[in-house]
Amino acid sequence: MPLDTSTYSLALLRLDGRRWNELRRLTAQMRTQAAADGSSYLEMGNTKVICTVTGPSEGKTGGSGGGARDRASVEVSISVAGFSGVDRKRSGRGDKRLSEMQSTISSAFSQTLFTHLYPHSTISLSLHVLSQDGSLLAACLNAATLALIDAGIPMRDYICACTAGSTSSYSSNDEKADPLLDLNGMEEQELPFLTVATVGASDDVVVLVMETRVQVGRLEGMLAVGVDGCKQVREILDGVVRERGIRMVEGSKM
Repeated sequence: MPLDTSTYSLALLRLDGRRWNELRRLTAQMRTQAAADGSSYLEMGNTKVICTVTGPSEGKTGGSGGGARDRASVEVSISVAGFSGVDRKRSGRGDKRLSEMQSTISSAFSQTLFTHLYPHSTISLSLHVLSQDGSLLAACLNAATLALIDAGIPMRDYICACTAGSTSSYSSNDEKADPLLDLNGMEEQELPFLTVATVGASDDVVVLVMETRVQVGRLEGMLAVGVDGCKQVREILDGVVRERGIRMVEGSKM
């Protein structure tokens, strides 16, 4: 079913009532799985992800173990629940899109974590997708950031991610199309979009993924909106981490 964008130009509101630069409701929790070294649960709109972290741990094999000689390796696995999407289709291990997401997340955190402190080690991230409604890669990156912080693994700063899109499709060839922030599932099906992740409050981009076509003239505006959205996400994640820290301090005093 085509996305009805006819009301956008009249009310400047999207189908879910947000303006072009508004994030969906983002909530998160840390230490949700007591058995894991670090864990988190995150919701971005109706996209829901659980992340658990194991490690740093020695490799199970001899020799150089699970990581390189001078630094730890970051392994990522993503499992998608069969009920997470509308089509109720279970994704197998050979799913190309999941493999690309796993590689992207592993590469991003390999550059941001202080892996040189853990030679011959492996840091394992397990992401479980419970519900999909757009911004899946961004939600996985944000959930992994919180879980790694919960595990106490040092990193340069938060990796914060979100999506940005454009109000008209590639075929319409509209150079004056407005950018949109944090697309939901229906918008992602019809509109061009990208996923961007930055380190902390800076403009340093560590992840930039775009699987749709868009005119070059629109790309700069989409990227600028995405980077600004990452800064909003960082404030929310920072609030979650600080709240967790306060609870830990209060618990230690009892």
